[in-house]
Amino acid sequence: MINIKTLKKPELLAPAGDLEKLKVALIYGADAVFIGGKKFSLRARASNFDLPDIKEACEFAHRLHKKVYVTTNILPHNDNLDGLVEYLKDLEQIGVDAIICASPVIIDHAKKHTNLEIHISTQQSATNYHSVNFWQNVGATRVVLARELNKYELKEIREHTTCDMEVFIHGGMCVSYSGRCTLSNNMTDRDANRGGCAHSCRWNYDLYDGLKKLNQEIPFSMSSKDLQTVRQISDLIDIGVDSLKIEGRMKSIHYIATVVHTYRKLIDDICDDFDINLPKYLLEIRKAENRLTSHGFMEGMTTIDEQLYNIRSENPTQEFIGIVRDYNEDTQVAIVEQRNHFELNQDVEVFSPRYEPLKFKVDFMQDEDGEDIDIARHPKQLLRIKIPFAVQPYDMLRKI
Repeated sequence: MINIKTLKKPELLAPAGDLEKLKVALIYGADAVFIGGKKFSLRARASNFDLPDIKEACEFAHRLHKKVYVTTNILPHNDNLDGLVEYLKDLEQIGVDAIICASPVIIDHAKKHTNLEIHISTQQSATNYHSVNFWQNVGATRVVLARELNKYELKEIREHTTCDMEVFIHGGMCVSYSGRCTLSNNMTDRDANRGGCAHSCRWNYDLYDGLKKLNQEIPFSMSSKDLQTVRQISDLIDIGVDSLKIEGRMKSIHYIATVVHTYRKLIDDICDDFDINLPKYLLEIRKAENRLTSHGFMEGMTTIDEQLYNIRSENPTQEFIGIVRDYNEDTQVAIVEQRNHFELNQDVEVFSPRYEPLKFKVDFMQDEDGEDIDIARHPKQLLRIKIPFAVQPYDMLRKI
């Protein structure tokens, strides 16, 4: 039997779509974050990270002795390459810890003009150790493996390479092979491989066999359930995976905090050889889920149980009701930025990276002007709420 205590604790890598999400991810337990700039990233249209923001992100992360990786993972056409060398040099000067690449041209330019550490994107569909070793031989220190691999294949790769292995453990799954999709490009002129995916696989369709319509009442769809691997984390640690990656730069701060904190606690408990109460972790992570989940390919070839062929499963949670911005220990009054509707006398819990959730009843609530209110109904409104124990900025309030 493998003694888990002798294994290296893997890095927990989290997504960040803006500076606030980055800070939340790191505060709630991520060892590193991956972000996309406004250039050369598959989420370029949605990114809020320009170069000054990336610099601030690196400074914040490095103060916590954590890391920032920047995605330069588009598959560029010729007209997408303008300014590439200057951008890579800027990232190096700012102090980015690594770049994530899919295209050999970006890799070659990074090697020729900078000393940036290079990680190979999952867009390269690395599914065997020969591919991993190839990328290591051309200068990459890490390969983000394809999401189509199961844990037995991951074990075989680990046994045949010294390159860092990064594996997705949570988040959205693409029905195309490692994200190489052209549906969006053909249907909407938004190229998934250059940052514009319209998630066409999640649309509703009518399905025909010739002129015969096969779906009479229920629309057809073909997306995958989101990935969730709470039950497989112990196996991945045993295998020796170097980095466990959460997907979701477009997700909310509550989603990021909940998912990151859950996997952080789970990884730590496994590596410290604590008794693992899986239902506890599963219950906690469900507080952030808004789509149905499965283990993806982790246990082998997928079945209909891992797919969403004829339903849409989006069900946004409204448990997250506010984030703490400040707290006065003398008055026990917190400044809370409201996110979802809640009322006076409601039972809530404080979700924090520092302790297990603590419960209290909202029995005092005022608006910014000091007027007593019974209902919080305006998202982003600042409220004054009495909390009978000390809280800190970035602690979160959730309905019970």
